[in-house]
Amino acid sequence: MTINGISGTDYTNIINQTATSGLESTLGTIDSSKATDDEMLKACKEFEQYMIEQVYKAMEKTVIKADEEENEYENYFGDMKVQQYAKSVVDQGGIGLAQQLYEAMKRNSGPTSLIETTTE
Repeated sequence: MTINGISGTDYTNIINQTATSGLESTLGTIDSSKATDDEMLKACKEFEQYMIEQVYKAMEKTVIKADEEENEYENYFGDMKVQQYAKSVVDQGGIGLAQQLYEAMKRNSGPTSLIETTTE
């Protein structure tokens, strides 16, 4: 099935590239030593959401679908469904990955590390 010259596989690749580049730009622009707590937590939650999306997509590939036409339809709107599932999981507390990343960023963004202070 092709819509406006874009096949289901192409559409899925475009969505994945957009999501990945958005996440990279968010994480790449945050300097944890200058970022506010809200900015760091938001970036960590976005990363957790992305990871949950990838896990769900990998699990979904293991399921055998009965109707090929339905699979083509799913290619167009399945990514949006997966994004909403992942967002719901993160909004309800997630799997704990965002909190662990946030705490690690807070620890590592201190004024000096322990190694620097002991070698001086």
